[in-house]
Amino acid sequence: MSDKEIIYVGDPMCSWCWGFSPVLNRIRADYDAIAPMRVVVGGLHAFDSDPMSEDYKATIRSHWEHVAEATGQPFNYAFFDRQGFVLDTEPACRATVTVRNIKPAAVWSFYESIHKGYYVEDTDTTVLETFMAYAERENINGDEFKASFESDAMRQETLEDFSWCQQAGVTGFPTVVLREDRHHGALTVGYRQFDDLKPTLDAWASGDFSLAQHAETNVSTH
Repeated sequence: MSDKEIIYVGDPMCSWCWGFSPVLNRIRADYDAIAPMRVVVGGLHAFDSDPMSEDYKATIRSHWEHVAEATGQPFNYAFFDRQGFVLDTEPACRATVTVRNIKPAAVWSFYESIHKGYYVEDTDTTVLETFMAYAERENINGDEFKASFESDAMRQETLEDFSWCQQAGVTGFPTVVLREDRHHGALTVGYRQFDDLKPTLDAWASGDFSLAQHAETNVSTH
């Protein structure tokens, strides 16, 4: 019997990833027993250091509006009233990696909390205090989370996730990769509706579709 896994590559502060969230939840609900899903964080705007300009805000807002129209996901545009906000997604990615280590079963709901905090609740999802509150909601000790989040080990593991994305040739978020033993193939690069993905997932889960015969051993999307 082959070893199967679904790898989700995204960023908790990526608007298309937020748009994809209901699809992701359906995939997890329907296929996790056959092929468990793990998350790899992509670092969409990792280490940005300049405050958002009005032009940058306008660009991001247009992305949000496009995602809202395409997916039906809610967005709170009060975010764009913020002054001096630095759109650095590394902390949110590192927070996700931290929970992935401390309490793996909680990583998906924690990731969703960052999504909702950023896109709906107009919460600052770049600061430790926000992540500690979300961790405590998952019954993770806040001090334990803080110590791990600030550790060199979590910083390094987050960078390793970013590197994995680059080495795998991932060119957009969200990306979903199917792994079967040592073979990998991209299920989707970018947003797609669940009904578009279900036939491939069903065939792969049942064994009617083999990555060894149909996919390359990497997930290059070039």
